[in-house]
Amino acid sequence: MNLVVASATETLAERDILGVKVAVLDKSRAISLIEARLKSGAFTRLAFLNAHCSNVAWRDSDYRAALSSFLVLADGVGVDLASRALHGEEFPENLNGTDFVPEMLASIGMPLKVGLLGSTRENVARSAEAFRRLAPQHEFAVVSDGYFSEADIGAILERIKTMKLDVLLVAMGVPLQEVFIAGQVNEGHVRVAAGVGALFDFMSGAVPRAPEWVRHWRLEWLFRLMQEPRRLWRRYHRQSIVHDPRFSAKTFRSSRLIGQ
Repeated sequence: MNLVVASATETLAERDILGVKVAVLDKSRAISLIEARLKSGAFTRLAFLNAHCSNVAWRDSDYRAALSSFLVLADGVGVDLASRALHGEEFPENLNGTDFVPEMLASIGMPLKVGLLGSTRENVARSAEAFRRLAPQHEFAVVSDGYFSEADIGAILERIKTMKLDVLLVAMGVPLQEVFIAGQVNEGHVRVAAGVGALFDFMSGAVPRAPEWVRHWRLEWLFRLMQEPRRLWRRYHRQSIVHDPRFSAKTFRSSRLIGQ
């Protein structure tokens, strides 16, 4: 992939998607921007917004407030269609974290120390091994699984400092991972802290990815629902190939307000 050179301090174009500012970036520029920030020592919180996340942010003010301190990337057809309805055009590229984060780490040549926090003990350990094979120029280390209590947070943050990480990947699910990063992780801990959702479940092989053609047509949510119907039914039960009808209704109301 040919990366576009970006400045760590460049002013980003953003679009408001139902109260969340989402960066207008394609994959190449997004990776280049994060690499530039890593080189400069600038601190970056990274998140991904899809229709489900937008629904959560709509009703959860803590999550919505947390996202205001993040570089938020557009994930999925729902956010694209919302952008078209609200701003007249789609985002340059679909940047879902499951694909973007591994490709970002594989693309960045400067050696990094990357910490993994979240998921189960087995899945996070297997993910670290998978990342080492994917991006051998970096060092990958497990910070902790995601099954810790509030009383453990201080020790985990101290461990992160001691490990002298460049990047922290937090896989604790939406909105917990973003609220955790916003409230607990700062420039004294790492240079990039990213909320990565179910990434470790995929990287470890515990949850299979959809076939490439399914991902091309942005139907991975349907594949995941078929794999884990009991867990994901509540999240996806009324979702179509377009996007969640609740998300559609909010987008329609917002576009009407903008047009007035």
